[in-house]
Amino acid sequence: MKAISQGDNTYDIFDDSLRVYEKLPAQSYVVRCSDRRGFYLSKYVDMEVKEAKVYGVHDDKVEKVMSSFAEMDRSLGVILSGDKGIGKSLFAKMLSAEAIRSGIPVIVVDSYINGIASYIESIEQEAMILFDEFDKTFGEVRAKDGESSPQTNLLTLFDGLSGGKKLFVVTCNELRKLNEYLINRPGRFHYHIRFEYPSAVEIRQYLQDKLAEEYYGEIDNVVSFSGKVSLNYDCLRSIAFELNHGLTFNEAIKDLNIINIESEYYKVTLRYANGLIATNKSVCLDMFGDDDRANVYLYDNRGYNFVDVSFTPTDAVFDYRLGGHVIPADKLKLTYCSYDEDETEYKEPVEAAKSSTVEYLVISRKVDRAIHYAV
Repeated sequence: MKAISQGDNTYDIFDDSLRVYEKLPAQSYVVRCSDRRGFYLSKYVDMEVKEAKVYGVHDDKVEKVMSSFAEMDRSLGVILSGDKGIGKSLFAKMLSAEAIRSGIPVIVVDSYINGIASYIESIEQEAMILFDEFDKTFGEVRAKDGESSPQTNLLTLFDGLSGGKKLFVVTCNELRKLNEYLINRPGRFHYHIRFEYPSAVEIRQYLQDKLAEEYYGEIDNVVSFSGKVSLNYDCLRSIAFELNHGLTFNEAIKDLNIINIESEYYKVTLRYANGLIATNKSVCLDMFGDDDRANVYLYDNRGYNFVDVSFTPTDAVFDYRLGGHVIPADKLKLTYCSYDEDETEYKEPVEAAKSSTVEYLVISRKVDRAIHYAV
């Protein structure tokens, strides 16, 4: 029997299985709460990285975060953002595994519980606190009348002024659901690691690693498809599974849970032999329609619409060199804008275009604006 006193007059009785630690052992936990016990930690599943090969720059970023955490004399925050299935959870697992190897316990917070900030603050030792899908667990919870939002309640915790240095890690899909005082606040979250969709080169490498060599002939079809639709690593894993069972990509995609439910936007670029370029940076196209023709307004580098182009999207063929789908000149129909003689802003590009020949049209999948500055 063990008798534990937390004050002068009260005692709790436990059986002999009770063990007392000076610090939390370096393993993974999840925060739980009950009416009887209040907050407590429950052992969580082991943070194992089962992938034999990790794609991208995960290893370097994990080392960077852990090195920075070791050097800082205060808490360190890391935001992991990006769409579903492109590596955030894998990175969080890798970072968790490295933290545990370094003797740092990992505490997972997977749901909002009123008072959880104070509970985490009471853990006075170095620990990694992982808020999984933070935009859902904390961003979609509505505060009661007169109360602060769940995210606002955590701001003081993230400031790193509490006892015990913490490595706060937040994963999120929708940046717009994060509190405005978390974005562009490196004092609270020093790093913001953004995860993007794999490129054509990365998709080819992934499939060559995952497919039996006899099915390499389907890789071009998958890469071409990725130029029309965003494919994450979850999608690629499922596609590779089907191809390894002998299906063609065209057969496999019909039954996979990869379906056309949203409008896709593309950048359309018309190139002339004399170097003139006409573009539209955001066009909604159906790249899978049978005979539907698309009509697109194109602009010069000043923003003047001087030519319209009509084409059938299914005529496009993926070009690895250009990184997009290409339609040859003989399958395009051009309509040049009319102008008055004094409208030089339109006359110049139209005359320059008419004096040259069209080389080709390039259709490339529109990607989100990069969130980090490039200087």
